[in-house]
Amino acid sequence: MRGRVLIIDDDRKLSGLLAAYLGGSGFEVLTAGNADDGLRLLRSDHPDIVVLDVMLPGMDGFEACRAIRKASAVPIIMLTARGDVTDRVVGLELGADDYMSKPFEPRELVARIQAILRRGRSTEDVWTFGALRVDPQRRSAYLNEQQVPLTTAEFDLLELLIRSRGRVLSRGNILDQVKGETWDAFDRSIDVLVSRLRQKLDDDPRQPRWVRTVRGSGYAFVGVPDDGA
Repeated sequence: MRGRVLIIDDDRKLSGLLAAYLGGSGFEVLTAGNADDGLRLLRSDHPDIVVLDVMLPGMDGFEACRAIRKASAVPIIMLTARGDVTDRVVGLELGADDYMSKPFEPRELVARIQAILRRGRSTEDVWTFGALRVDPQRRSAYLNEQQVPLTTAEFDLLELLIRSRGRVLSRGNILDQVKGETWDAFDRSIDVLVSRLRQKLDDDPRQPRWVRTVRGSGYAFVGVPDDGA
């Protein structure tokens, strides 16, 4: 079994189609027709990834994404029928890892799920930068010994910045290396992702301890490792 996928979408026909396709690709699939049922399945069945529609009855997908992020760092792929950049930015700001515009090919969804789930199987040592400790093997970050609830995309960004320490990465570099071809190339998505990471690391962009903005160029990791390397 490749992983457990929770689909939260009130379109029963689409959910059935996706469940059959994902099941045929080796995934275990759970489905819910509204956010409340989806949140209950999240708590009871612990899926590896959530596919979440924006247009849900009652609690919409944005509210559901916010509720999920209060309790879990499980990866979230949001589905939007409108294809609106504003929808995408809002979803990213709330903690979504990726998004897809309807209609889409089920095989594309499978590819995106696989890409998210296979990221970051590192066996390296823990990196320590003063109050910040990052474990690439467990894909965990700790600030002042408290675990930071990073999403998949946020951890990917942090790991990329640390590995590129001493270099300035443009938004295009980050987009290519963190998301590859799974996101549309608009710079705002990277700015949102950096902003989310900074908030969780309690990093003031005016006096950065970890992530510095290089005006007109991009972003750089400026943390000093405890070993001085």
